[in-house]
Amino acid sequence: MQAALVPAAGHRLSQGAAAAVLLLHGGRADDLSPPPRLNLPALRMRPFATAVTRATAHDVLVAHVRYRYRGWNGHHAHPVADVRRALDELRAVAGPIPVVLVGHSMGGRAALRAAEDPQVEGVVALAPWCPSGEPAAHLRARAVVALHDERDRVTRAADTWAYLARARKAEARVHGVRMPRGGHAMIGDAGLWHRITAGAAAALLGLAPFPDGPDGLDGLDGGTIGPPGPQW
Repeated sequence: MQAALVPAAGHRLSQGAAAAVLLLHGGRADDLSPPPRLNLPALRMRPFATAVTRATAHDVLVAHVRYRYRGWNGHHAHPVADVRRALDELRAVAGPIPVVLVGHSMGGRAALRAAEDPQVEGVVALAPWCPSGEPAAHLRARAVVALHDERDRVTRAADTWAYLARARKAEARVHGVRMPRGGHAMIGDAGLWHRITAGAAAALLGLAPFPDGPDGLDGLDGGTIGPPGPQW
């Protein structure tokens, strides 16, 4: 079986890693075929990997999670198993270092579900797929930052905000960012998506203050992450 953890360009899995940021790309609701060689959702995450690399220290491993299947596939939740396998691979080499998960769409759902792992400090969810009833009770003491364009026609921003409300009730620290543009593929204002994501990942690891940017989500006041300061 292929490794689930694939270091980003310029990185390698080693005992010297002090922390890690793992990136999870999007997929489909149901598809048991393997991801194709030309995997556009995976390619979309590469500039996020570059931005996170620039925002974090040299001893922070930035890596992608390799999926066995393109789909979530109902109760199988295959991407979640892949994330857990990647975390196991990371632990086996680098030990119990802190981890931030950055996931887009289906990858955002997988990141949120896998955040129960004790190594996971927080999640940055990008236009995540958060269907009604998606569990959030396991996020107690975790940090969750979600970015969503409300004009997204693939996943619903309203579902993301509802998920954050459930996570807050579970005593997670949450912050929603209403992105001004980008749609589901995060193409419009792509640089802003990259910068906020990279800044949030670095901040969740304690390497930088939280970045300034768009206004936070209305109706979820009191749950911003980090010390008092500009809302983003």
